[in-house]
Order: sequence, then structure tokens, then C-alpha cells
Amino acid sequence: MNSLDRYAVFGSPIKHSKSPRIHQLFAEQTEQVLQYTAELVDAEQFEVAVSHFFSNGGRGLNCTVPLKELAWQYAPHKTERAQLAKAVNTLIMQVDGSLLGDNTDGIGLVTDLMLNHHICLKHKKILILGAGGATRGIILPLQEQMPLSVTVANRTVAKAVSIANEFKHKGLVTGCGYSDLAGQRFDLILNATSASLTGELPPLADTLLAEQGSCYDLAYANEPTAFVRWGQSQHAIHSLDGLGMLVEQAAEAFYLWRGVRPDTKAVIQTLATERQ
Repeated sequence: MNSLDRYAVFGSPIKHSKSPRIHQLFAEQTEQVLQYTAELVDAEQFEVAVSHFFSNGGRGLNCTVPLKELAWQYAPHKTERAQLAKAVNTLIMQVDGSLLGDNTDGIGLVTDLMLNHHICLKHKKILILGAGGATRGIILPLQEQMPLSVTVANRTVAKAVSIANEFKHKGLVTGCGYSDLAGQRFDLILNATSASLTGELPPLADTLLAEQGSCYDLAYANEPTAFVRWGQSQHAIHSLDGLGMLVEQAAEAFYLWRGVRPDTKAVIQTLATERQ
């Protein structure tokens, strides 16, 4: 029997995952003794794999593409942010043996924006590009920072409007198409699509970013993404990718599992150096 506390990330594909490296760094820094692995699990295997993992002593799981919605359905208990997101990226084995599902993506984003880059969200106009699961996971934590407004823009307008309607009871949020953005300016533009990893961008007007505004791509890569490059061309004060968000959402999961908060800035710096 393995006496180490076991954690893992499930997903497909998974080989590229930085999560084992991140949690290794967290464990070393905080002197926690644990094992964290990346496991290739597709949607058809998910329930069996989760059940096997926890019945064999697993303490916590991360779930990534394409499993977050399945984890949401699987978890018998959910935090409010996970419930609204309709996606779970963190499963926690509670003291009573039941599973709690959480979504740490949004708090990871907000922490990176506010603490690591000192980007103020209060009373700001925020634009989110895309209306998929990534968007759903970040709206509530953004709303909790009391921005002036949150706008979700998407090629399929109905999807943007639908997501906005689900969150409007928590704060001002509207959904629209990209053409409806004409004449508007935003203090923060967040790319929640995966398109920029393949060099593609939504149709974005050059007047969209307010003076002294910031851009942030939830995706990350070893080279600047297409959206990060767009932000730079718009003279954004910050034009960032999602490496910091990745580390911060992992830190939130680590805290939920272990009750200890790691120093994320040191880990972000290590990963930034490793990808150069």
C-alpha cells in the first residue's frame, strides 16, 4: 500500500500538462509529502477512473479537458462557483468520505490579475471573448470584484446571451456578438477562446481597448499567443498569457487539499524560466 497522499490530474490529452511540475514545486516549498501524477483519462473512462482513484486512497483530483463538465455531474456536493460554472476542475475527498467539487479557474485568474500584476477590476469595463466553459468558470469571481460591467462576446450570439442570463443575478453582465462591440471600449479584455493558440483571433476592432487597458489570454504557450501579440499591438499596459492563472488555480486546489498556501510568485518565475 502506497503511504503517500496521492493526487492527480485527469484529462485527454494530458502529456503536455504542467500540473505535476507545479504541485511538485508546491510540495517542496511547503514541505508537504505527496505524490501528484498526470493520468490519460477520456470521457468514456471518467467515472470508473475516478471511482478507482479514490477507492484506492486518492485524496484529490484535478480535471481538465474534456472532463470538467463530467466532474460537475459526478460530484455530489459543489461550491457555489462550481455550481454556476457547471464545470468542476477540483475534486476534494472530504472528512466524511464524500466528494466536493470546486472550480478554481476564476479565482486563479483574479488572483493573477490583481495580486501578481496589480490590475484593478473594481469599476472597470471587462470584455470576455468566447462563450464556452472557460468563460463560465471566470464570470462569478470577476463579478465579485465589483466591475462596472462584464460583456461576453461570441460568434454565436445566442450562446453569449445565454451565459449572461445565467449570471446576471450576480451583477451586470451582457452577451452579444463581435459586431455589437463597435464603438465600445474596455479596460480589460480577456480571451477565453482557444483560437489564438493556432494563430487565429475573433474580429477585434483596433478601438476596442481603452487607454491604459490590459489584455489577458487564458491560454498559455512557450511563445506569445496571437491574442497576446494583438494586445501588444494595441499598446496594452499589460498583455499577458495564462501561465500565472494556471499556477494560481493550482495553488487554490493545493490549499483546499492541504490547508497550506504556497508562494506562487516563485513557482511562476520558475515556470517562466523553464519555458524560455
